[in-house]
Amino acid sequence: MPLLFPKFPPIRHPHLDAPLDVRLMNVTASFLFLGVWLLVLGFALMWVLRHPTFSIARIVVDGQLTHNNAVTLRANVAPYLTGNFFTLDLGQAQQVFEQVPWVRRAEVRRAYPSGLWVRLHEHEAQAYWGQEVGASMLNTFGEIFEANHSDLEQDTLPRLFGPAGSAPQVQAMYYALHPLFEALQLDIVALVQHDHGGWWLQLDNDARVELGTGKTEEVLQRSQRFVRTLTQVLQQYRRQAKALQYADLRYPDGYALRLQGVSTLSQLGKEHIRTASDRQWRVAASSLQENNKYDPVQGRR
Repeated sequence: MPLLFPKFPPIRHPHLDAPLDVRLMNVTASFLFLGVWLLVLGFALMWVLRHPTFSIARIVVDGQLTHNNAVTLRANVAPYLTGNFFTLDLGQAQQVFEQVPWVRRAEVRRAYPSGLWVRLHEHEAQAYWGQEVGASMLNTFGEIFEANHSDLEQDTLPRLFGPAGSAPQVQAMYYALHPLFEALQLDIVALVQHDHGGWWLQLDNDARVELGTGKTEEVLQRSQRFVRTLTQVLQQYRRQAKALQYADLRYPDGYALRLQGVSTLSQLGKEHIRTASDRQWRVAASSLQENNKYDPVQGRR
């Protein structure tokens, strides 16, 4: 037996049955209402964003600071921070902090409701950079930065210089050479690399040492040989390392040097030996080896 279901009249939406002009009016009214609501919401949001409650009123500075302090940072940086807690551009604020002298890197975050949290990483000066001592310095990463060197607690940093882009290489060479000459109780006060690749350094007793050209390993080998055999030469002539006035390591078989207080060197006047004055002399390893069974420069018998 077939099932019978009751029939219901179709459901009609009153708006669909309305005339077209009425439906258009209803749609227009809905859009107008939505627009007014969004406009009110926008004005309310702008009022909130501009309210003094959310202005940047507090800057918390973190990090190990040596050349800056929180008070001066706030006073110097705050005028360049535009916007409030919501509208402040953190990237722009980071750049502002990183333009402060001695600041290498800055991390900036919002601190609700009206503050900023800033962590600063300062440069750690390792050397001056340039032919003359000025505002340019090198940090521990071999990066050149500008700062007032009068802010340094100690003013005994070496002076390094080289071609453009060579700062990390020059600094690495200094780190490698420093312990060699420190063993002679001499400090390197300047290390320079020429455009053609040649190296020279100046010691704290005003002595100049020509290191020559070549790869880093070659320069270090010549320097190690010089330091190792110089002690024997000094002992032979009863001199201290401070008596060194000049050394030239560019000879293929040894080096030439000049010592203070030694005026002549008998029977060693070959090609590479020249008497300078009554307080200066040079000796080349090849001549020493040719005229003596014992070679104080090369350290061989």
